Amino acid sequence: MMKKSLIGVILMGALAYWGYTNFFTANEVATGAPLVAVTVPTLSADDKLGETAFNENCATCHGENAAGQDGVAPPLVHKIYEPNHHGDMAFVMAAKRGTRQHHWRFGNMPPQPQVTEEEMIKIITYVRTLQRANGIN
Repeated sequence: MMKKSLIGVILMGALAYWGYTNFFTANEVATGAPLVAVTVPTLSADDKLGETAFNENCATCHGENAAGQDGVAPPLVHKIYEPNHHGDMAFVMAAKRGTRQHHWRFGNMPPQPQVTEEEMIKIITYVRTLQRANGIN
């Protein structure tokens, strides 16, 4: 009986490892064409700090200037992410906990634990500036 339990534990561990490695292999960051054209305004000092944090933590998937990437991740400069629909806290929670696919077909967004709260505030400031410059209020 103990031998069967041990085999079960080993098989479950192997299956979990296989699922984990296949998830990250299948979801390796690719590059795709921008999904929207983004007009970039003159950025304030705070916006530039947010741009740096965005480029370090988000641009790999969400693209340069939050324009999204075809086949990779959605644009954040899009009416779906306007403040009245997705408030600032939605961005914070997506970074902290990840989020399930719901508006787009890019798959789930994994958590981004490396992004600090201070960086999130800067990133949100930058994204909201880009949105306003592109008619998303």
